[in-house]
Amino acid sequence: MSSTLKPTYQFVFLRHGESTGNAESRWQGQSDYPLTARGRAQANALAARWQEEGMKFDLAISSTLQRARETAEIVISALGGELELDEIWLERDIGEMEGLTNEEVQQKPRPAYVTPYDSIGGDGEGDWELFLRAGQALHNLLKRPPGSYLIVSHGGLLNQLMHAIVGVAHHADPSGVRFRFENTAFARVIYQPHLHRWAIDALNDHAHLHALNRSKVQIGKDRDPE
Repeated sequence: MSSTLKPTYQFVFLRHGESTGNAESRWQGQSDYPLTARGRAQANALAARWQEEGMKFDLAISSTLQRARETAEIVISALGGELELDEIWLERDIGEMEGLTNEEVQQKPRPAYVTPYDSIGGDGEGDWELFLRAGQALHNLLKRPPGSYLIVSHGGLLNQLMHAIVGVAHHADPSGVRFRFENTAFARVIYQPHLHRWAIDALNDHAHLHALNRSKVQIGKDRDPE
């Protein structure tokens, strides 16, 4: 049997740290909110964990939105490496709901039934449209040479990306599977192209936040003003 190692991809899909929009319970979409002090602490905690684990990436790719870019910059400044920005990793366009609080969104009229093909927020991206963008983003990754990649993006897009990886199209009205990503939680996924085999090695991993959550009161004192 040959001992030659076959080319393999390792992808780490990371959601950004807490943003001012998160802290204010706003539907952010593609609006550009920066990290809070807590969000920066979350990113630093992850960077420290990965330093201890000896984590390295051949390339980091980030959404161009501040909350993702800042998270990526904190991590890469600690680990070293190259950072590339790409708009395909932006969060979902949620149309007229952008910037609204949860309470304000709940007050808006909602259709009796929503299919995956319907736009949201007036002219925002529906589930199918977002699924297709996530699939294109994944396809773009697989055009790159095999290696280890960090992708810093957003909960909505990363949820659809995981659907694309496991081959599950979105259900209607909003039933079906959801892949959860806490702030600075990540999924680690291995792909072997010679076998077309995916292995989900970690999902919503946020172990680095355990100590940080115990010090939530202290961190909160340094939170960005609303």
